[in-house]
Amino acid sequence: MSGLAPPCPLAHDPANDVAAWRRVLARDAGEIARQPLFAPLLSTPAAIDGCFVLGRIAQSLDGRIATASGASRWIGGREDILHTHRLRALCDAVLVGAGTLRADDPQLTTREVEGPSPARVVLDTDRRLDGTQHVFHHGPPTLLLCAEDAPVRPAPGKARVVRLPRDGGGLSLAHALAFLAAEGLRRVCVEGGGITLSRFLAAGALDRLHVTLAPLLLGAGIPAFTLPAAASPAHGLRLDWTVYPIGADLLLDIPLHRIRPPSCRPHAGP
Repeated sequence: MSGLAPPCPLAHDPANDVAAWRRVLARDAGEIARQPLFAPLLSTPAAIDGCFVLGRIAQSLDGRIATASGASRWIGGREDILHTHRLRALCDAVLVGAGTLRADDPQLTTREVEGPSPARVVLDTDRRLDGTQHVFHHGPPTLLLCAEDAPVRPAPGKARVVRLPRDGGGLSLAHALAFLAAEGLRRVCVEGGGITLSRFLAAGALDRLHVTLAPLLLGAGIPAFTLPAAASPAHGLRLDWTVYPIGADLLLDIPLHRIRPPSCRPHAGP
């Protein structure tokens, strides 16, 4: 049911929530039941591929995740950063596309909160990254997923290169999730960018979506989602959500259950 929820206690300064957060990290059933933002992520995956896939993105009020030049730090506030790091601590893997890695060079760790850092997964279909990015040389293990027919190059830094089938212009997300599940990486947080997250949404590969809406107008820039156009509002994907205030921002918790937008579904034929 949609509506404005009470503020999530773990969306504020961790110094005020250390005991509760440690119980979540310890998978305390009672504490998890009291945390509706985290409980779905820690439940048993229902999808046939064995993964629970959470989409995570922060956008301005006018739907931009970065300026036209690609600058995105920081659209969300401090509490939004802490929430992202907590999600990472509860996931087995955090996944980003090559564009995000090239633009932001993120560390993708949990350095702002208590808890383990996940494995990092990079989708670089055509091996276009130059290999200098932080995740390939420092921190937790990194997997670089590319297409079977991508150029053969040495693995960047400490990363492990995995070749997977294509699906259209990008990697087969079904094969990617099956591979991650086989590696024991069953809770996956897809952090962007917009194109990668849109591909997961279009493929019906997201179980849930956390969107931070910041009180910020950029006027132009990179859109949060890029999907085939709906013929009319009635043909769009109307979502249910619960809204949580986190600092000055709003966090939208959206259950998707692997549904595909109508404009992305195969036509049934005449």
